[in-house]
Amino acid sequence: MMISPKHEEQKKTLVIIAHPTLHKGSHANQRLAKAAAEHATTVQDLYAQYSNAPIDIEREQKLLLEHDRIIFQFPIWWYSCPSLLKQWLDDVMTYGFAHGEGGNKLHGKEWGLAVTAGGSDMTYSQQGYNLYPLEQLLRPFEVTASVVGATFLPLFVVYNAMGLNDEELTLKAEEYANYLTSAMDPSYSLA
Repeated sequence: MMISPKHEEQKKTLVIIAHPTLHKGSHANQRLAKAAAEHATTVQDLYAQYSNAPIDIEREQKLLLEHDRIIFQFPIWWYSCPSLLKQWLDDVMTYGFAHGEGGNKLHGKEWGLAVTAGGSDMTYSQQGYNLYPLEQLLRPFEVTASVVGATFLPLFVVYNAMGLNDEELTLKAEEYANYLTSAMDPSYSLA
């Protein structure tokens, strides 16, 4: 499913959402998806598009070429992303397109992650349950951006995603809209 926003931003932004139960109770990701639909050029829901179909590699590569900024939105599952996003990366980031000889098609793009986590920011620390901050746990995405020649943007994180009330979710959606429209500067920070 692709959704076009009500207005076009200066940079063309593609938000790739990977959440298998997006429309069945993921309130935080639903709010983020709604904000993305209003502030991104294109929103691609991988599970709506490909849950029972093979990934259309040519179509996905075309979408990447048409956009300046790519944001991957997903919940943290076992310190990474849901499996369909991993499959998407394996299938779409091909040799000769994204890396290797002639694989410079994504050079100069901006890549970012918008993630939701069930735990607090303290659980994602050296003293916390998860032992590491999310920035460290998600390093493979940063390395992938580097390999394909993209600029990796600061993370957008919604901690305690399942425990936020409507007012808190609205605030996070507003912050996400700001991230989507301001993320072009790698020094951007929510702080």
